[in-house]
This record gives sequence, C-alpha cells and structure tokens, in this order.
Amino acid sequence: MLKLRHIKMISLLLFAIWLTGCGSMIVNEPNPPMPKKEEMKKAKQQKTIPEKKPEIKPEVEQTLPVPGEMADPQVVFADIDKLLAEMSLAEKVGQMFLVRCPELKAVEEAQKYQFGGYVLFGIDFKDKSKDQVVAMIAGYQGVAKIPMWIAVDEEGGMVNRVSRNPNLRLTPFASPRMLYENGGFDRIKNDTREKAELLKSLGINLNLAPVCDIPEKKDDFIYERAIGTDPALVEEYVTQVVNTMNEQKMASALKHFPGYGNNIDTHTELAYDQRPLENFKKRDFLPFMAGIKNGASAIMVSHNIITQVDDKMPASLSPAVHQLLRKDLAFKGVTITDELAMEGVKKLMTDEEIAIQAILAGNDMLCTTAYASQIPAVIEAVESGRIKLEVIDQAVRRILLWKQSFMKI
Repeated sequence: MLKLRHIKMISLLLFAIWLTGCGSMIVNEPNPPMPKKEEMKKAKQQKTIPEKKPEIKPEVEQTLPVPGEMADPQVVFADIDKLLAEMSLAEKVGQMFLVRCPELKAVEEAQKYQFGGYVLFGIDFKDKSKDQVVAMIAGYQGVAKIPMWIAVDEEGGMVNRVSRNPNLRLTPFASPRMLYENGGFDRIKNDTREKAELLKSLGINLNLAPVCDIPEKKDDFIYERAIGTDPALVEEYVTQVVNTMNEQKMASALKHFPGYGNNIDTHTELAYDQRPLENFKKRDFLPFMAGIKNGASAIMVSHNIITQVDDKMPASLSPAVHQLLRKDLAFKGVTITDELAMEGVKKLMTDEEIAIQAILAGNDMLCTTAYASQIPAVIEAVESGRIKLEVIDQAVRRILLWKQSFMKI
C-alpha cells in the first residue's frame, strides 16, 4: 500500500513538471488596452473617407493653329518668337522668298539662301518617276533649317504642273468648269481631295489655288482658268475647295487679288483696270471674302494696275491695294506677289527695286526668279533703314505661323 501511494505521488509530480514545460511554449501577449472614444471616432472616419490620391496633371501640349486659320500676328507664340529671335537678317529675308526652283544647283541654292520655299513647274517633273520626284524634294527639305513650302500651280485644265507627267497621273486634272458641268460640287470636292493626296505623296505642301477671279465674258484672258462668270458660283467654288484643302492639310493660296475681271495677261503686258472700286466690292472681292471666311491662309496679289485705287503701281506693289486687303477684307494671313519676272512689273523698274517695293507695299512673300540680286538688295535696304526691320519681322512671323499650321517647324 505504501509503495502504491509512493508511485502515485511520483506520477503527480511528473505531470506537474510536464505542464510547466508546455506552458513555456505559449507566447503570452498582453491584451491591448481599449481605445479611447476620440481614437475610435477618428479610426471610423479614416475608414469611411477614401484616401485621396495625388493628382496627376496631364502633359500640356502646345496647340498649333488649325490649318487655314491664321493666327493673329499680334498673338505671340513663344516658340515662333524664339525662332525669330535666333534668325539672322539674311535668314529672315530668305524666308520671304518663294523662288522659282532653279534648274541647276537647286539644293545648294536652298542651303545657301534658306528660302521660304520653291515653286516647281512642269519641267521639274518632266519624265521623272514618283520615286525620283520624292527624292528630289527631300533633297531640298534636307538642307532647310526651316521646312520649305514646295509649291505648284495645279489648278486643273490649262494650268497643271504635276499631272501632265503620265508617270505621276494617267491624265491631267480637268478644269474646274468641266468638273462642275459634269458632276457639280461633289466632283469638285473629290477632285480636290485627289489632288491633295497626290501632291502630298510627292512632298508638295502648297498648291497655289484656287483661282478666285470672275471673268466677264468668254474671251477674257482669265476665262479658261476660272469656273465661271457668276459671282455666286465662284464664291461657292472657293468655299468648297478651301474647306476640302484644309481638311486634307494642303495649304492653299487664293488668286489673283483683287480679281482679274476682264483684264489682259500681265505675263506680257501692263494691265490697267479702269473699273470703279464699287465693282470690286460687289463682285470681285466676294470669292476672296469667302476664302478668308473659310480659313484660307494666303492670298496671291496680281500685277493689274487698279486705277481707282492706285493709278501708278501694280496691285502687287501698291500699299493702297494691300490696305484694302488688310482693312476692308480683314485678312491677317500671308500675302504673296504674283511672279515678279512678269512684264506687268518688269517694265516699270529693275528687279532689285521691284523686290524692295513689293515689301514696302506690304507683301510677306515674293514669288520670283531673280532672287540672286533681289535678296542682297533687300538686305541692304534693311541695313540702310529704307525698310524697317519691324516690317521684316512681322512678315516672317506670319510666314512661320502659316508654316506651323501645316508642318512641324
């Protein structure tokens, strides 16, 4: 009995020791204190109000002018003004020249003078393949610090530069009149789209069109190039073409301000327009006003002498005619002279004086062939104070804004 009791006591002792060892394996964490009422309220608020994430602001992208919608030249675009400030006088003057592409050393001349652009004629495309034309134009752009206008007169009908080459289009583009008589404005718009697509595929970015002139009769010089003699028809034609060209990102130039009417050809003669100014306001100005309203960015000025406005100077060289365009028609875009090699101006003065007078009259760009003598003459006129540098800067700013609305500069 004693022995049995002794064994029980030993068993109880061993069981107690085992319990103590197991207890050492349990981590005794103190119970957290009960939160105060204020802390409970704050925790509840934090749970119900979502965490405010930091605001990520999108990158600001500079808005360029809509093609065709020329910005007011008084509006300062920082990048344009910066570019203008970095340009030398020679580079600024170069931008004001829209030059007949020279047959020889065209790349070298573009690099030397940094022209605002080249105008290409039929001879520049003759017998060339599409790849050859693309490479030719790329060569011009490759040496330009500021992208050039590569311009053509692809009016359709009797004036085509590109589509007369069967390697580029099977048949030349038809005249506006033929298109309208055989399909109305739908066909006009389709033709305008096709022209823009073809020209862009070659690297051409400016079509010197549409013709806004309103002839009076069939034997007028400009008749074959115009859509018709009805002002309302010409007005609607210009509206449709300008809108379509802008949609296609193809730059346009309305021509030939203030309107040819029944005048003779200024390529060969001095043309005196004796019509009263009211005639222009009620008739000839209407298509130009339609083009401006619908976003045309440039206007080409003719060499006709409008005697009721300025009886001595051709329109292209007349400050009074340019004032009409700027004030009466409220045009803020780029003004371009018709080709300054035409007899309508060459019979009056030297090439050098023509260029100076064209700028003094208010032109932004000079369409010319005699750039080699005219550019130095303009630079000298600025340096002597005859042409104010401010005039050059305003013109170049308009040119750069125009370029900016159609290409990256």
